[in-house]
Amino acid sequence: MTASEWTGLGISYAYAIGLLLTGEALHRFAGLPADLTRKIIHIGAGMWVFGILTLFDRWEIGIIPFATFIFVNFILYRYRIVRAMDREDSSPGTIYFALAITTIYALLWRPQGPVDRGVAATAGVMAMTWGDALAALVGQRIGRHRYTIGQSSRTLEGSAVMFAVSAIAMLLTVLFLPGSALAPFAPTVAPARAVLAALLGAIVATVVEAVSPHGTDNLSVPVAAAAIAFLAGI
Repeated sequence: MTASEWTGLGISYAYAIGLLLTGEALHRFAGLPADLTRKIIHIGAGMWVFGILTLFDRWEIGIIPFATFIFVNFILYRYRIVRAMDREDSSPGTIYFALAITTIYALLWRPQGPVDRGVAATAGVMAMTWGDALAALVGQRIGRHRYTIGQSSRTLEGSAVMFAVSAIAMLLTVLFLPGSALAPFAPTVAPARAVLAALLGAIVATVVEAVSPHGTDNLSVPVAAAAIAFLAGI
C-alpha cells in the first residue's frame, strides 16, 4: 500500500474512534438519550463514505475501514461496550450497516474507471443514513399511527419522513456527485432521470424499511436503494 493509503486508513480509524467517543460523551455527560446518540453515530458513520471517496483511489483499500467495523461492531454489540450505541434492547443494526456499505462499494465502486458506479452505492447509503435515522426519531417521538407488518412495527409518520428524506438525500447525491472530484468516472444522468431514480429509490427504501425486522433494515435498505439507482443507470 502507498503512504497516502496508510494515511487514509489512519484518518478513517481516528474518525470512527472520535465518533464513538463523542456519542458516548453526549450520552454519559450531556444526558442525551441512547436512541438519539445512536442515530448521531449512525449518521456520522454513513457520512464517512464521502471521506472514503476523498481519501482512497483503490476500492480494495477504501472498503477496509467499513469491513473492519463489521467485526468491531459485533464486539461492541455483543458486550455492550458503548452504551451510546448499544443498549440491552438494541438490534445488531450497526453490524448490518457496515456489512451493507462494504458489500455495495465492493461491487459498484471503481474510482479508477473506466466506469464507476459508486454513486449508486452512495445514494443507497444516504437513503439509510438520513432517511432511516430521521424516520426513527420522528416515529419514536411524534408517531401516532402505528402499523405492523410481520415482525416489523412502524408509524405512518416515520414512514412518511423515511420517504421524503430518502428521496432528497438520493437526489442530491445523484445530481451533484457524478463528475465531481470524488467521482470523476461516474456516469451523469439527466435531471429527469435523477428525480425518477430518487423517487423510485425512496419508495423501495421506505417499503423495505417497513418490512425489515430488528435492525435488518440497515442491510436491506441501502442494498435495495443502491440497486434501484444502479438499474436507473446511475
